[in-house]
Amino acid sequence: MKFFSVLVLTLCSSVINAQDKKTNDDICGIWLTKTGNAKVEIFKKGSSYQGKIVWLIEPINPATGKPKTDLNHPDKAQHNRPLMGMINLWGFVYKGDNTWEEGHIYDPQNGKEYKCVITMKDKNNLNVRGFVGITLIGRTDAWTRSKP
Repeated sequence: MKFFSVLVLTLCSSVINAQDKKTNDDICGIWLTKTGNAKVEIFKKGSSYQGKIVWLIEPINPATGKPKTDLNHPDKAQHNRPLMGMINLWGFVYKGDNTWEEGHIYDPQNGKEYKCVITMKDKNNLNVRGFVGITLIGRTDAWTRSKP
């Protein structure tokens, strides 16, 4: 009987650990932003998660006929940096309960960087909350999983 109890506990522990590991990477994939004008691919790099812009509804600047660049960045030296391929999410660590924290988000529309928390509502929906100081002072966007 003791052997059976130990076996059941070991199996349950293995299942729980496997589920936790799976949940860590559930955030990975391509996500359509709330406005629908961009897609961000979230992936694991080292022990944290980051994201890069992989699609724009309007990738070309109509005034120049060239790919859009980071014109709103406060550092003018960055104004020639292309938006496509830009890392705009970084430093996220899985904290359990479908939440990734300690990250940052860069908004190329206003050139500002914010602290950020990402919460997965379900396998196809994220809440991405950028904030200043504390999470109460911020904005949450709902992103949906997208196909490449």
